[in-house]
Amino acid sequence: MNRIDRLFGILTLLQSKKYVTAEKIADKFDMSVRTVYRDIKALCEQGIPISFEQHKGYFIVQGYFLPPIAFTAEEANAFLLMEAIVHGFADKSIQTHYASALNKVKAVLRSSEKEKVEHLTNNIKLQIPERLKQDFEFLSILQTAISAKTIIIIEYKNNKEEVSKREVEPIGLIFYAFSWHVIAWCHLRKDYRDFKVPRLIQIKNTEQAFTQPIHIELNDYMKQLPVSY
Repeated sequence: MNRIDRLFGILTLLQSKKYVTAEKIADKFDMSVRTVYRDIKALCEQGIPISFEQHKGYFIVQGYFLPPIAFTAEEANAFLLMEAIVHGFADKSIQTHYASALNKVKAVLRSSEKEKVEHLTNNIKLQIPERLKQDFEFLSILQTAISAKTIIIIEYKNNKEEVSKREVEPIGLIFYAFSWHVIAWCHLRKDYRDFKVPRLIQIKNTEQAFTQPIHIELNDYMKQLPVSY
């Protein structure tokens, strides 16, 4: 990778995360930390307002607008392949958001590349078994609640067809046993519970902050599951 491509790569990485350490940049682009310092300086000299916070890393100063990043044909093709996966393993809410994002990717392609992408779109198919189809629209609101650490209210039907209303603090989503599951702290049970997403009847984000200051890490919870990863 030449230096120009590397500088654009670093800029893209900084755009994608809140903070990025020099060590992570060095690992990403297979270079020394000293070279990272020189590249960051070069970007700053081009007018990119990059700042640094101790123990967190580099970041682009909030409010600075960067022009849209162009995608290569190979990157756009990767998005197209993922579209088939999204339609197989995500619900309707995620499918809608992904389609919108993919249209933005297509919008910045050159005309000649758009024709190739259109051809490829018509020639990627994924046959999904009926039991894997996610015929609901809850994943997007669950993602929002998990990232914002806000309480949600759910109506849930268990495997005995019993319906209950719960106030929970969602900590993560896991796909296992052919279905999506939301792991959450249940205010009623005073413990963590595994809710199968297709069994949700209704969901509401209260936008109220979690009451529990600390939650178990999702990776640690996964060790308790009766499945092998």
